[in-house]
Amino acid sequence: MALRAVFTKYNKGAALAAASATTAAFSLVNSQSSAKCEEETLHSPSYPWDHLGLLSSYDCAALRRGFQVYRQVCATCHSVERIHYRELVGVTHTTEELIEMASEVDVLDGPNDEGEMFERPGKLTDPLPSPYQNEEQGRMANGGALPPDLSLMVKARHAGQDYLFSILTGYMDPPAGKEMMPGLYYNPYFPGSAIAMPPPLQDDGVEYEDGTPATISQQARDVVQFLNWCAEPEADGRKKDALTYMVVLGITAVVTGYYKRFRWATLKTRAITYVK
Repeated sequence: MALRAVFTKYNKGAALAAASATTAAFSLVNSQSSAKCEEETLHSPSYPWDHLGLLSSYDCAALRRGFQVYRQVCATCHSVERIHYRELVGVTHTTEELIEMASEVDVLDGPNDEGEMFERPGKLTDPLPSPYQNEEQGRMANGGALPPDLSLMVKARHAGQDYLFSILTGYMDPPAGKEMMPGLYYNPYFPGSAIAMPPPLQDDGVEYEDGTPATISQQARDVVQFLNWCAEPEADGRKKDALTYMVVLGITAVVTGYYKRFRWATLKTRAITYVK
């Protein structure tokens, strides 16, 4: 009503100015409230990851331990649907170990000659099994929240490795005066600080084959490296190819420079005189 009175009493320009001022005021209030909410979320610290170096490669022992943590802890809720057993050969396990591991899983296949679906033992060409048959089943089992696929989770989050490590190790009791809704857990690194996933890691929650102490931070470090490999399984090959290309380009540059000096040396040192 106030804006309509301004419009009728003065002109359309004044009304637009008043509306713009009102919108700006609301935007300022909203930005202040948003900034206040963001202050409750901590930014992930920067951790040293050896595999991120220009000439560094993945630690296969860490990847094997990380895959073990995923299978025994994370796989109960999360999938890694873009990774197949065959891609793990020579990275985490041998071919024989992965064939045995895959055969322990029943895979729905078909149809057969009679047009019916059937179950068979898993093979190396099969993807890692999903804990749920469909999205609805996943939501039903987790109170309406669908656990995301972890294949590209490192790439899907800002500061992926640091963020995931902070989430896995950042569970704590909420500060005084902050009430948590039922079914939510306090984690200052998660947006809003309230996360539906219960703390997945516990000290000695897994028993490593190589005898490494299975602390929470060690398990988080190993599984984050494995998820980083899942997002970039070609990283080591890409670095090796890049090094090869740089060496070849360097040799080519040297040969080209030498050829240029040899080819044009006679022309550059030649004196030209004109005689009448």
